[in-house]
Amino acid sequence: MDLSATLSLAGLILSLLWFLNAKRTRKDRLPPGPFALPLIGNLPQLDKNAPFKSILKFSKTHGPVMTLYLGWQRTVVLVGYDAVKEGLVDQAEDFTGRGPVPFLIKATKGYGLGISNGERWRQLRRFTLTTLRNFGMGRKGMEEWIQEESTHLINRVNTFKAKPFDPSFLLSCTVSNVICCLVFGQRFSYDDKEFLHLLGLIAKFLTFASSPLGQLYNIFPWIMERLPSYHHTAFKQIKEVRAFIKVKIQEHKDTLDPSSPRDYIDCFLIRMDQEKDIPTTEFHYENLVSTVLNLFLAGTESTSSTIRYALSVLIKHPNIQEKMQQEIDTLTENCNYPRMEDRKSLPFTDAVIHEVQRFLDFVPFSVPHYALRDFCFRGYTIPKNTVIIPLLHSVLKDEKQWATPWTFNPQHFLDQNGNFKKNPSFLPFSAGKRACVGESLARMELFIFLVALLKNFSFSCSGGPDSINLAPEYSSFANLPRRYQIIATPR
Repeated sequence: MDLSATLSLAGLILSLLWFLNAKRTRKDRLPPGPFALPLIGNLPQLDKNAPFKSILKFSKTHGPVMTLYLGWQRTVVLVGYDAVKEGLVDQAEDFTGRGPVPFLIKATKGYGLGISNGERWRQLRRFTLTTLRNFGMGRKGMEEWIQEESTHLINRVNTFKAKPFDPSFLLSCTVSNVICCLVFGQRFSYDDKEFLHLLGLIAKFLTFASSPLGQLYNIFPWIMERLPSYHHTAFKQIKEVRAFIKVKIQEHKDTLDPSSPRDYIDCFLIRMDQEKDIPTTEFHYENLVSTVLNLFLAGTESTSSTIRYALSVLIKHPNIQEKMQQEIDTLTENCNYPRMEDRKSLPFTDAVIHEVQRFLDFVPFSVPHYALRDFCFRGYTIPKNTVIIPLLHSVLKDEKQWATPWTFNPQHFLDQNGNFKKNPSFLPFSAGKRACVGESLARMELFIFLVALLKNFSFSCSGGPDSINLAPEYSSFANLPRRYQIIATPR
């Protein structure tokens, strides 16, 4: 049989399977959605540069719970605060499954906390939260680490002597050093070439994941694996990061004192030894490597990108920057370091930081969830093996929840007396049982690092405020802010 005949036969088979699948989904009473083509589904109808914008438009016709087909994959999307909250919080157990994200599966070899389900997820999440808290995450000990790291950051920014510089790598080093202290038990010099190289690889991988090519890999991984393109380079780069982690694990093995664990890796190794005779244990080498990779990736790029975006926002809005500095100066003039307890006395500053997270909308799709069994939601049937996307973008920009959702507006988090006020729709870390494990750490880093920077410097750029574009450079898996040369003038 020649190639054309083989392809035609394969197309007929796939079309038949599609028809049978579509027939079953009608019977299952799936949520409504736009018409989908065989094999490619709704992909031609999505904006490849910002697909969540297309999904928002669909929801105006089909409602807050709808079905899309991303290629062959059946996907249910939850749109708006009410639907997302009802799913992730009120019906949390049904939504605990994690979707099979192909580029993450390849990067982690299917192991680790990030994309696991069932007992593996439960054990690794419980262990990770407990261990990180024991080493200070969200507590005073962690605060002191971040304060110390802020000193290194301020000292390095001073070396630029009010000349333009790109803060991207510096902020990545700063934030990554905090998670490195928790996971590896050490911080790295801002001049460490290997460390800088690894941070560059992480940034490139996230850029790939947020590009149209990365999304194409997620939808058609079996095809993309057979085609030449940059994704092969991206996975080679992530292998380098894994190799670095393996070296650190071996160093920990060689110097381990079970009576005095130094960090996350030590604690995991001790647990591995305790359960070495349990055949079903989840505390084994592959889960250790991939969970550390999860923490390293998530604990570096998301927070550093948010701080970088915050600096762009403050350059774009110098009046907001000045008002924050006036508030910070009244409180910290006799303090060397900002403290988390200062937050209650800095309501405007706290509101701006929250608004930066809302406006950036770093992970617009969240990390996809997955139906591990058939269940009902709002009168619809969600069949097993359905990908579920709680569209965080639609929550952070929900017109029912925010006065001016498409405008940067710190008043979203302030009451009429200028006091900080919470908003239940503020869900940049998602919600429910799969919410980000590092939320308390990220909140602490954002506050301490940004207050320290504004206490010591005023920020501007050569092109002036009008040269700053707050629209993301890449918008897909993540909204990645644009890079700018900024000027930090000592105060």
